Amino acid sequence: MSQLDKPTLRRKILQQRQSLSILEWQTKSHSICNRLKTSTLFQEAKVVLAYFSFRQEADLSTLFNLNKNWAFPSCVGKSLVWHLWHPEDDLQIGRYGIKEPLSTATPISPSAADLILVPTVACDRHGYRLGYGGGFYDRLLSQYSTVPNIGIVFDFAYLNRLPKDNWDVKLDSICSEKSLESYS
Repeated sequence: MSQLDKPTLRRKILQQRQSLSILEWQTKSHSICNRLKTSTLFQEAKVVLAYFSFRQEADLSTLFNLNKNWAFPSCVGKSLVWHLWHPEDDLQIGRYGIKEPLSTATPISPSAADLILVPTVACDRHGYRLGYGGGFYDRLLSQYSTVPNIGIVFDFAYLNRLPKDNWDVKLDSICSEKSLESYS
């Protein structure tokens, strides 16, 4: 499957992901959350940049009640703007249909984070990810390369090799429901 170009591969994996039953999706998401909780990097992080699940990405919401300072992005222009969020805070729907904190929520610089949890469509065994194609996370990760990051992926989308462009940024670690691998 990884011999395909990025748009074709993205489409195939998104179809596969969206064909998961709700129970399969919840079970796989829960396994990823449990694996993350065992990670020293996650355990020691006080400020975590995360995401709200979209299009059946791994759902991390069971983590959001843990004693962390959580921040979530909104898409502004070609950048992600981060805001602190607590489970009791309201959300709005952003320009891509993704949940995000209200624009009045407290902004936070990614440099203040201890960990970035990165949504993916797919990842490979060399530490690279395939996203939705907007470059938002590649720009974030290249600008804040000193902040540790973990790509989140379902195991069926954890491939041997992805097509790679020169702007693709290697992840520090990748977490699936079956493994947590370090690439840094």
